Amino acid sequence: MRLEELTLYLDELLQPMKFRDYSPNGLQVEGRSEVHHIVAGVTASQKLLDIAVDRGAQAILVHHGYFWKGEDGRVTGMRRKRLATLLNNEISLIAYHLPLDAHPDLGNNAQLAALCNWQSEGHFGDQDIAWYGRLKQPATLAETALQVSGLLGRQPLVIGDPAKPIGRVAWCSGGAQSYFEQAIALGVDLFVSGEISEQTVHLAEESGVAYMAAGHHATERYGVKALAAHLTARFGLRCDFVDLDNPV
Repeated sequence: MRLEELTLYLDELLQPMKFRDYSPNGLQVEGRSEVHHIVAGVTASQKLLDIAVDRGAQAILVHHGYFWKGEDGRVTGMRRKRLATLLNNEISLIAYHLPLDAHPDLGNNAQLAALCNWQSEGHFGDQDIAWYGRLKQPATLAETALQVSGLLGRQPLVIGDPAKPIGRVAWCSGGAQSYFEQAIALGVDLFVSGEISEQTVHLAEESGVAYMAAGHHATERYGVKALAAHLTARFGLRCDFVDLDNPV
């Protein structure tokens, strides 16, 4: 498949022009004009780049790419090595941040809901990135945390009474703790995100709404994995999803 055709398709599918984002979406580094093999992962770390080189991939597809707003733009040290790896091996880097959080089927929040069997009822937060709904089967906070732990393969940090009944839930993958107050205003019993801040603990304790930090990486594995599987099913491309463990 031609690189141009692939990126045009992904842009049409994920609609990045609708989002005000912190980094460019789509093709970030241009490589070979033909793509047959893609390595997909959450973040374009050097380790993921090296795996792509070893496997002979022509493109890398990630949620966290490069060129973030506010970063030092100089190409030195770590940045030089990463870009040299891509350019010297003619590997394209394709990244979608907020568009991959928000997609109604393939996005991180849609996939997290499907994994945890949560029923979506609507969206909130900046650019409607966050979701809210309810558990299909009400459970206690302790039971919900145990379920999430088993599904994501990591122990979440939970603030709240373990015996608290959970019916309505809001969620947003990654570093979305800033949406907690909006979730509280929706009247949910629990907000699930990837990360937690110091003030989040006080908000949970004083509002009575439970908070679960299930891991930035752990909650954002599923969008890019689903997108890779979609490309394989639609175009027959080889897309290897590589899950590089990250405790954050």
